[in-house]
Amino acid sequence: MSRGPTLQQPSTRFVAGSAWGLAAVLFSPILTMWVTRWSVSLLEAGVLALAAVWSGLMVFRPDQVRGSFALIPLAGAVSMGVVQLMTDHTVNRWATWNAVLLWTTYLASFFVALQVCASAERRAMFRRALLYFAFGLSVVSVLQFFTSPGKVYWLFQSEYENDVLGPFVSRDQYAAFIELVFPIALLEALTDRRRTLLHTAIAGTMFASVLAGASLAGSALLVAEFAAVPLLAAFRGLAPAKKLRPAFISLLLFTLAFGSVVGWTTLWQRFQDPQPYKYRREMLLASVAMAREKPWTGFGLGSFEDVYRGYALFDDGTIVNHAHNDWAEWATEGGLPFAALIVVVALWSAPKAVRSIWGLGIISVWLHSLVDFHLQKPAIAAWMFVLLGAVCAEGHSRTRSKQRREEPADING
Repeated sequence: MSRGPTLQQPSTRFVAGSAWGLAAVLFSPILTMWVTRWSVSLLEAGVLALAAVWSGLMVFRPDQVRGSFALIPLAGAVSMGVVQLMTDHTVNRWATWNAVLLWTTYLASFFVALQVCASAERRAMFRRALLYFAFGLSVVSVLQFFTSPGKVYWLFQSEYENDVLGPFVSRDQYAAFIELVFPIALLEALTDRRRTLLHTAIAGTMFASVLAGASLAGSALLVAEFAAVPLLAAFRGLAPAKKLRPAFISLLLFTLAFGSVVGWTTLWQRFQDPQPYKYRREMLLASVAMAREKPWTGFGLGSFEDVYRGYALFDDGTIVNHAHNDWAEWATEGGLPFAALIVVVALWSAPKAVRSIWGLGIISVWLHSLVDFHLQKPAIAAWMFVLLGAVCAEGHSRTRSKQRREEPADING
């Protein structure tokens, strides 16, 4: 006779449903990146609903819910936005309310991922679902990029002429999403002997799609990931060196071949540009001046655009709604304490991402955010915090396995 779920673990069906639900909720805003508010609203509603279900479980069966240190600074980030509203330290209350809702969603994303990725089997399923989704998106993006410039899915005309890749109207934001997934493809190609060819082709396609968009920082970070993943896999002994070597050579050849198909010329020309980040220096200096004005309270989460115009160092007729540096923007909106909370999360996540290997994309996005504003985009930020939750869950599992191995045997049977 089959046994029901134990008190120590939620039912398998419930956890699986939560995992697939979380994936579906997060795939949707990626597929509708060029759309604004309603896409974000669906993300918020879906993630918060899942978090509410798990929170209910925490009330009735707290032993079934996992915790993590990162929940503290993330909850602190939400709390700081609430304090800004309560003390009227914001120049735009509506924007700050929306930002508080977003950070609550990121907190909930991390929390739910921490629960649903508790088992190795569930983590593998979740990673592969993301991997195959990103692969399909990269194929569509490359085809669309060359056959229908400026249009999303060949149907919807965007404001941009050359940067549209799939639903992304920014090549750098597209690159940031691929940065999150690329290490998963590399590790699968190196360690899954049954699907080496498939995952090698997936990795090559992803690399080529970022190359086609010619994102400078994105391309550089993918190269860094390409070098780091095999080295870490060899160091960790995930596969014998004699098996890693042919897999790596195959991976390199596929990547170079696919890269040659889309062409290296545009990227090379961008690297020759003497001012590849024109105006971003001025935006950064203006952001630093804003942070100095209110270093402890900030101007209010989500209020960068409202305040920036008073500190702008140039005017080319365009609206500057982000600092092109997430860290500087957080410091201007939430003050140095808010930025410090995010620094704590980033520093805490780095060693865990390295140990997992497949989570190296988290570090890449933290670094890429020094020159762009990917984490101001809810679809990308939510995925990053979900992967961070999955990486943390893997760390918990590794710790418990080590503790079980170190426990003395019960000689009394």
